[in-house]
Amino acid sequence: MIRIDKLTLSYGKRTILDAISLVVNKGECVGLLGANGAGKSTLLKCVARLAAPDSGQIDVAGKAIEAYSRRDYARHVAYVPQHIPDDVALSVVDLVQLGRTPHLTGKLGAQDREMVIAALERVNMVHHAFSEVSTLSGGERQRVAIARALVQEPQILLLDEPTSALDLKYQMETMSLIRTLAAETEMTIIIAVHDLSLAARYCSRLALLAEGRIRALGSWQAVLTPNHIRHAYQVEALVGAVQSYPYVLPIESGDPQ
Repeated sequence: MIRIDKLTLSYGKRTILDAISLVVNKGECVGLLGANGAGKSTLLKCVARLAAPDSGQIDVAGKAIEAYSRRDYARHVAYVPQHIPDDVALSVVDLVQLGRTPHLTGKLGAQDREMVIAALERVNMVHHAFSEVSTLSGGERQRVAIARALVQEPQILLLDEPTSALDLKYQMETMSLIRTLAAETEMTIIIAVHDLSLAARYCSRLALLAEGRIRALGSWQAVLTPNHIRHAYQVEALVGAVQSYPYVLPIESGDPQ
């Protein structure tokens, strides 16, 4: 479980996070929504210990994150960034193997290697196992980064817009995998999502950020209202569902409704 209590962070005079509080339970997948600059990535980085808040507290599994050693925290929490560098001088399998580092006391064993191949299979990248990371597309690198996070065997998985460079097929496959991980392994997941319809379909709860605060929290029906979308994104939108599949359709003022 993750407990975030009154988290505040500013860069100069600009407040990025303004007393954010959020609890994410075991087995939940919470989608972070909001326009660019709303604080989604910064919030994830604070939980990942990659950014230090000015005030507030984050607890993981009932313990303040500062109390963990770096190695122990890596056994609990895995983070997948939005952008994966294209100049990594490693093969795909070598990069994914690095995810086992927090658990190793010596060399990589046979079971570790089996976990690496299994993770690559889950993200449909096993056929690229011995390709150089530098030769992959942006979407392929994102899938490799997810595989590396999976072999960490974390209790908590943080993902920053992991579908942003993927085509439609892999967007759905990735979000379906994330939802399955939460349901089957009781992993706690926080994911920043750009596509509101995908977030509504695959996340168990949504948190809508605007102006550094959580403006709405709950089911997609409660969060993705025209009023909330107007406030957070400065656009009008049609919200509904077709055969139980939710959708959010931005519209211009002159569009027929």
